[in-house]
Amino acid sequence: MAESAPLDDRVSATDLHDIAIVGGGLVGAAAGLGAALRGWRVLLLDLAEPAWEPGRLGMDIRNVAVSPASKALLDELGVWQEQQAIAYSHMRVWEEQGTRSIEFDAAEVQRHELGWILENGPLVASLWKRLRAHGGITVRAADRLVGLEPGNETMKLHLKEQGQRASADARTAQARLVVAADGARSAVRQLLDVPVEAFDTGHHALATVIRTVKPHGGTAFQRFLLDGPLALLPGRHPQLSSVVWSQLPASAERRAALSEDAFCQEIASASERCLGAVEAVDRRLVFPLQQMLAASFNPAPRVLLIGDAGRVLHPLAGLGANLGFEDVRDLFNELGRLPSGADPGAAGVWLAFARRRRVRSRLMVDIMGALRRVYSSNDPLLQWVRNLGVGLVDSSALLKRQIIREALGLGPLARGSGH
Repeated sequence: MAESAPLDDRVSATDLHDIAIVGGGLVGAAAGLGAALRGWRVLLLDLAEPAWEPGRLGMDIRNVAVSPASKALLDELGVWQEQQAIAYSHMRVWEEQGTRSIEFDAAEVQRHELGWILENGPLVASLWKRLRAHGGITVRAADRLVGLEPGNETMKLHLKEQGQRASADARTAQARLVVAADGARSAVRQLLDVPVEAFDTGHHALATVIRTVKPHGGTAFQRFLLDGPLALLPGRHPQLSSVVWSQLPASAERRAALSEDAFCQEIASASERCLGAVEAVDRRLVFPLQQMLAASFNPAPRVLLIGDAGRVLHPLAGLGANLGFEDVRDLFNELGRLPSGADPGAAGVWLAFARRRRVRSRLMVDIMGALRRVYSSNDPLLQWVRNLGVGLVDSSALLKRQIIREALGLGPLARGSGH
C-alpha cells in the first residue's frame, strides 16, 4: 500500500516492508496475517517456526480461553473453523475458606457460551500455515533481531541467522512500522531500553491436563486457595480438563515432583472433587508468574508493542491472550483509517492507540493484583467481607450480566479500548 522510500545502499528493494512483525506466537502471527489480508507488505520474524506435540492425554498442555470478540477475530483470519474449540457455558468460582460461590451462566446474557478453550499449538500452526501461503508476507523463521536503526522514513532491522557467530555481519531489512509481539522478554523492548514496571506475584504456575471421573459438562471451575487460585478448564474430551494452578514456588516444585497417584489425590482434594476423582495427569510444567507493564506501547517512532511485549498479566482470569487479540483488533482499526498509500509509521499515527492500550493494560494489571491480594489474605474480617461481596454479586443479576459482558469482550470497557 505504501509508496517506495529511500533505501540504504546495502538494502535491496525486496527488503523494504510496510510492517515488520517481530514474534510469531499467537498475537504476532494474527497481527501479521491480518495486516497482509488488508493489503500491507509484511515481514514476520521469529527464531523458529513454532512446533508442538500433544501430551500423552491427547491435548496440548498450553491452552487459551477465547472470548467471543477473539473468536470473531480468528474467524476473520480464517483459522477458527480448523480448531477443536471446547465451548463452556457455565463457570463456578469459590474459595477455600468461604461459604459462598458465584455461578456465571451464558444464558444470563442470552448466549449459548461464555467462551471457548483452544489448544495453543494447533492454533499457532493454523496461523503459520496461512502466513506461509500468503504472497504478501515474507517469513524469516531463523532470524534474530540484534539491532534497530531509525531513519527518516523507515526503521532498519539488523538480523542474524540463529546460530550465526557473533562476529558475522548482520543482514538488514527495512520497514515503515515495527510491531513487537515477541513476548515478555521482548528483544525490541530491550533494544530500545523501554522502562517496565514489574510486579512480582510471589507465585509460580503449575500447568497440566487431568482426566477425571466426572465429565466437565462445559463448566469452568476456579477455586481460590490460600496459597493461590486453581483453575480447571474444559478439555476436548468430556473427562479431560486443562489445569492452571498458581501457588508458592516451593509448593509448585513439590507438586511437580509428586508421583502421578499422589498428585491426582492432591488436586482432587484442592478442587473439592468438583469433577470427582482424578484418574490421570499429563506431564507438569512449572514457570514463574510476574506481571509487567511497559512504560509506553509506542516507545519510539515507527515502533509499537503489543501482546506480552507490552504487558504480562497473572493468568488468574485467562485474559492474557484476549488482551493481546484486543491489541491486534485495535491495530487493524487504526490501519483501516489510513488512506491508500499512506505511511503506516508516520509521526503521530499511533499515539492514541498506545495510550488506549496502556490504559486498558494498567487497569487489568491493577485488577489482577488486587484480586490476588484479596483472595490470598486469611484475615477473618476480610474473609467476611469477601463472602458478603460474593453473595451480593451472585444475587445481583444486573451486576453479574455486566461482569460477564466485560469478560466476553463485549462490555463498554473492552469495546472502548479498541473502538
